[in-house]
Amino acid sequence: MNTGNPQPTTLTGLLGFNAGYVDTVGFLALNGLFTAHVTGNFVTLGASLINGTSGALSKLMALPVFCLFVMLARLASNALAGRGAATPMRWLITAKTLLLLAAAAMMIGLGPFQDANALPAFVAGMLMVGAMAVQNAMQRIHLGSMPPSTLMTGNTTQVMINLADLLQGVQGETRASAMAQLHKMLPAIAIFALGCALGALAYYFFGMWCFAIPPAVSLLSACFARGA
Repeated sequence: MNTGNPQPTTLTGLLGFNAGYVDTVGFLALNGLFTAHVTGNFVTLGASLINGTSGALSKLMALPVFCLFVMLARLASNALAGRGAATPMRWLITAKTLLLLAAAAMMIGLGPFQDANALPAFVAGMLMVGAMAVQNAMQRIHLGSMPPSTLMTGNTTQVMINLADLLQGVQGETRASAMAQLHKMLPAIAIFALGCALGALAYYFFGMWCFAIPPAVSLLSACFARGA
C-alpha cells in the first residue's frame, strides 16, 4: 500500500490512538494489565506476586492469548485471500471491533472489579488482548510499511537513531531516509500518547463507560480500510 496515500496514514492513526487508549484503560481498570504492550505484563506479574495484588492470572495468560489471536488472524487473512476476498483487512477490523464490543459490554455491565482475578474481569481482559493481537497482526500483514501502532519502543528507538544521524550532519540519501522515517514515526508516537492521555481522562471522568470508545473508534477505522 502506498504510504503517500492519506488513507493508510489515517487508518494507522486511528489504530495507534485505539492501542494507546485500550492499553491505558485496561491497565487502570484491571490492576495493571497491559492489553497492547503484552510483554510488559511480565513485569507487572512479578509485582502482583510480590505485593499480593490481584490480576496475576490475566498477566500470566496475556502473552499466550495474544499469540493465539495473532495466529488466528494470520490464518483468517490467508483464508480470506485464498477465497478472493477483496478486503481481508476490513474483516479483521470487524473481528477486532466485535472483541472490543464484547469487552466493553462486560466492563460496563459487570465492572468495576475489585478482584481482577474474577472470571468476568479475566474474560474482558483477554478479549481486549485478543483485539490488540488482531490489530497487531493485521498491520504487520497488510500495512507493513507503516510504523507499528501497538508498541512504541521500536518507533522511539528509530526516532533517536535518526536524530543522532541528523545531529552528526549526514547528507544525501542518509539524511533523506532519516527525515522520511521521522515523518512516519513521530506522528505514530504522538497519536499513541494522545490515546493514552485521553484514556486516562476518560477512565477518571466516566469510569467503566470509557470502554465504549474503543469499539466505536475501531468501527470508524474500517471506513479507511478500503481496498485492503
